[in-house]
Amino acid sequence: MIEVEIESPRWTQVLADAEVLALRAGEAALAGAGIQGDVVVLLTDDETIAGLNLQFRARPGPTNVLSFPSPESARPHLGDGAVAFGVTSREAAEQGKSLAHHLSHLVAHGVLHLVGYDHEGEAEAETMEALERRVLAGLGAPDPYAPRADAGHGD
Repeated sequence: MIEVEIESPRWTQVLADAEVLALRAGEAALAGAGIQGDVVVLLTDDETIAGLNLQFRARPGPTNVLSFPSPESARPHLGDGAVAFGVTSREAAEQGKSLAHHLSHLVAHGVLHLVGYDHEGEAEAETMEALERRVLAGLGAPDPYAPRADAGHGD
């Protein structure tokens, strides 16, 4: 079960169906991973996520998504995730993506971290990204890792 908590009103001011999108993305990620359990997704602001980032990762400033896996003893609760509105909306604009698709990607990405997927090594990243692509395709969202049409060639 996915529970979505909306802490920042910016989410629904800009994206009326933010809760539904996050819910569907989280459920699709769990189904894609073949895992059942409970997850809480917090849709928050940059200030809150910056505080969490500093407190739990010792990194200053906001980030797009954070995941906090629960210990095995807390099952069926798999953990909590948080997505920052400002960072997410800026990234979507910079990458030429819709905010809805980027939110779906970040929620799916965060949920996959909660169930043990990671992208530290090349093989792990390929496995996780392939699953993200399948999950998002099932939601009607484009490949989040596809090269942008306006990207330079690095010459």
